[in-house]
Amino acid sequence: MMDAILLAGGVPEPGSPLYPYSKGKPKVAVQIGSKSMAQWVLDALERSSSIDNIVIVGIEEMQEELHSTKILDFKPAGDDYIHNFQLGAEALLAHKPEAEKVALVSCDIPMLTPESVDWVVQTSLESDEDLYYCVIEQSQMEKRFPDSARSYVKLRDINVCGGDLGVINLDLYRKKKEFWRKIFEARKSHLHLARLVGFDFLLLLLLRRLTLEDAVQKVTRRLDITAQGLNCPYPEIGMDIDKPHQLEIARRELS
Repeated sequence: MMDAILLAGGVPEPGSPLYPYSKGKPKVAVQIGSKSMAQWVLDALERSSSIDNIVIVGIEEMQEELHSTKILDFKPAGDDYIHNFQLGAEALLAHKPEAEKVALVSCDIPMLTPESVDWVVQTSLESDEDLYYCVIEQSQMEKRFPDSARSYVKLRDINVCGGDLGVINLDLYRKKKEFWRKIFEARKSHLHLARLVGFDFLLLLLLRRLTLEDAVQKVTRRLDITAQGLNCPYPEIGMDIDKPHQLEIARRELS
């Protein structure tokens, strides 16, 4: 088993696609059927046999309405995704300094299932990498959610979209401070991020000269970490809710 950090920050601003539904509240507070988006994700983690405790970053105002026997702590949201992970990791390690790996879960994938969580966790436990990142094949996503209109990265061997559940070895956070310094500095600048991963990598990506394995190897070599790209058979992990038509898909599925 491992613990999870649930990233739940983010309030749609006026003019954003989901603002008419959220109306100034967090995106994950939007109702889908009988529950909030956040509660659907919590329920999947609650029923997962692979998740022990959950630290929630963001949505402190929803503490009274969210229910799970696994909630360990709530922390206010930071500036962005990277900062939120850091806040969650600090909170988890304060409670469990011996923790080794942690599942990093976005709170806007309400169709997440316990089976998909278990698959990612168990697959990550088969090796000892710094980072595990899920991708979903375009054919898998479009078969399961034909109207999802996801964006895909076109590689030489496969077209994929990213999943919103991954696993991080906490030694990467505890010991590799230089990695986090680079990521933190690059997170708000596309130019800095491009320099970090390499302009040659971006060119090869644009020319479709990279396989999934090539892409993983080039990025990890640049960042001096180890990682594994998991070709996930569960499209629900990549079905995040960013636009009204995706919200309607979730409401049809979960009503």
